[in-house]
Amino acid sequence: MDAHDLGRSVKWVTSFRTVGAARVLRSVRAAWWRRRVDAAEAPGPVAERARVPGPALGADPEPGGGVVRFARSSLRVRVAAGGAVFCGWDGAAPEPSYALAGPVPEVDERVMLEPDTDGGWRVVSERLLVVVSRHGTVEVRTPGGVMLRRDQPPRWWDPVDAAADRAGPRWTQRSEVPADARFFGLGGRSAGPRLREGAYRLWNTDPGGSFEPGDDPLYLTMPVQLVVADAGTHLVFHDNSWDGRVLLWEGEEGAGSGHDRPGRCELRMTGGPLRYWVVAGTPARVLRGWAGLTGGAAVPPAWALGHHHARWGFGSEAEVRRVVAGYRERGLPLSAVHLDIDHYRGHRVFTVDRERFPDLPGLSAELRKDGVRLVSIVDPGVKAEPGWEVYEAGAAAGAFVRDGRGRPVRGEVWAGTSVFPDFTDPAVRRWWGGLYAERLAEGFAGFWHDMNEPAAFAAFGEHTLPRSARHALEGRGGDHREAHNVYALAMARAGYEALRELRPDERPFLFSRSGWAGLQRYGGTWSGDVTTGWPGLRASLSLVLGLGLCGVPFSGPDVGGFTGSPSPELYLRWFQLGSYLPLFRTHAAISAGRREPWEFGPEVLEHAGAALRERMRLLPYFVTLAHRARVTGAPYVRPVWWRSPEDRALRDCEDAFLLGDALLVAPVLEPGADRRAVRLPRGRWYDTATGRPHEGPGQVLLDAPLARIPVLARAGAVLPVAGADGGVELEVWAPAAGRTGGGVLVVEDGGEEAEVVRFTTGWRDGVVMVEREGAAEVGFPVRVRGV
Repeated sequence: MDAHDLGRSVKWVTSFRTVGAARVLRSVRAAWWRRRVDAAEAPGPVAERARVPGPALGADPEPGGGVVRFARSSLRVRVAAGGAVFCGWDGAAPEPSYALAGPVPEVDERVMLEPDTDGGWRVVSERLLVVVSRHGTVEVRTPGGVMLRRDQPPRWWDPVDAAADRAGPRWTQRSEVPADARFFGLGGRSAGPRLREGAYRLWNTDPGGSFEPGDDPLYLTMPVQLVVADAGTHLVFHDNSWDGRVLLWEGEEGAGSGHDRPGRCELRMTGGPLRYWVVAGTPARVLRGWAGLTGGAAVPPAWALGHHHARWGFGSEAEVRRVVAGYRERGLPLSAVHLDIDHYRGHRVFTVDRERFPDLPGLSAELRKDGVRLVSIVDPGVKAEPGWEVYEAGAAAGAFVRDGRGRPVRGEVWAGTSVFPDFTDPAVRRWWGGLYAERLAEGFAGFWHDMNEPAAFAAFGEHTLPRSARHALEGRGGDHREAHNVYALAMARAGYEALRELRPDERPFLFSRSGWAGLQRYGGTWSGDVTTGWPGLRASLSLVLGLGLCGVPFSGPDVGGFTGSPSPELYLRWFQLGSYLPLFRTHAAISAGRREPWEFGPEVLEHAGAALRERMRLLPYFVTLAHRARVTGAPYVRPVWWRSPEDRALRDCEDAFLLGDALLVAPVLEPGADRRAVRLPRGRWYDTATGRPHEGPGQVLLDAPLARIPVLARAGAVLPVAGADGGVELEVWAPAAGRTGGGVLVVEDGGEEAEVVRFTTGWRDGVVMVEREGAAEVGFPVRVRGV
């Protein structure tokens, strides 16, 4: 056991103090059992041969690209109609893929593989130039020939006995990017959002207890990199769900004898195909293209964009009523209450403890009168309890993950010794999805997937299922090495598709602790168990920004941190940040301090109330951002360089963000601060508290009293907000002299249909004018600010 594993084990044992020593002992037995199973059934070390592509032998052009044949491999290059480029080595095809939404995109038949001047080949498309050398180097360039990415010839280590392990070869690919490039992405990372030099593991992991900045990996990893450089922005996605590592080295301009040292990336995978997609362009175009490949983001119902209150430790219906009444009596808006595992009977999923929650449907109906919904946690582990209907039904259906001998794999989780549905089997997804009818009948309106890395308690080693565990993988068959990272994604699919069928007239609300590329199709995610402290506050923002750049726009942290008792100042600053993030949820462990705003004194209550009311005032804007994220792929929360990626100073700015195109939010991330520096993108920005304009690019120093955090509005922006009468009004920020602006409002009917309304702003005869596209009248009240 190395120091890293020891640290995780200590966290697990510490967390078990809340539930007793018996589970600690069972976790020790589970760890030994897992080790024995993998020792007996997992493929052991095998003899290997190293291999590189070798010299090129020829090429076979075809519509959209073609295949280059090398002495010891082949490379397929394919340009999709939308501009994305696919590269697949060793015969790898775009499918099967858990990431892609629907069929593989049609090829751009206007392009074809053609000979290059140095004996290689190239594909010239409208947006990219792909050059393949005769030794297997692949360069992705702009149409003008500027290099965005250079992938060196890969190296494989083939098993001498191909039957010894179905994983196939492990492989490594090294890449270079421009010297000025910055790396982002790789899923949910606690340090960032810019990824520094170092190693990042691609293996969804429950860190055990709470995590801090620098803990890696976490719950949601994915092999998605967004690279931003002067030459342009590109995203690369290696469609491989196996365990792997990404090593990054930053470049240096003018290194050595005056020559640039490029940035470098090395991807090491333990098995699976070597295939990847590249999308290039502006950040907005890249994320639109990525959404085109992996699917538009699910739009949460409007109520889910309000404030959520959760706690591991709501002991009864009376406790829920007390908390909701506390919000109501203090005039604090509340949209949802989340019930954790303690509302289950003995922690068994899809059950209710009738002693503490005797009438959940009645409680739900009562809360809905106040506009409050109930959200249920759902864990994948099913207690292996003979006679219990969920276990018996799953066993009869053959629904559970099995070992090499055909026996259900068991693991220790909150309910005790449990088995795990194989969500990579379509029949199992349908069976599991049918169980959500019970949750709906109990009055729940939303669902929170937890423990689905999948996590299983273990005193040492990995806290998940054995790597030798067998999965259906859509009928192809395979083991947990391939299925692990997509397990939560498939679980989210099961829940989402069932909810669409069970309640076709309602948009599902579902978010998941773990997932993979494409999770946005089914819902969002949250930070997981972030530690309470100022570092945890900073990590919260890093996670949301990084996930958005990977195509998952809906996320947020546990406000206040999952563990411990935040100081009043820390709680308030976290609350203020959370009020501008997509998922706005307070949450804490059963052993942590409370998270109701009134628990931190009258001053915090006053300022938290102001943040809550501002969130509800901005609800039409959040609804608009949610619908636009589905169509465009643009996250709600964006880095400040989103529209100015050429601004190098903005690329390194990690303590502020754009909320859509209209607002720039600068949270307070340090104790004792009442002012903070804010770096502005180009253009005019108004301090929304004072109305004072500031010109960017550049840095300004703004007041940040305990009552608020700095928020700036872009000149010319049209911001849809809730009016005093409950309708929508337009808050218009005056454009700079001689400039124009605009904005978008999405008006929905509560279902899938929504109307997109566009507005433009400008000056006419010294007056700010607002016009609605395609209409003579604006149709909404207008309030102009900044004049």
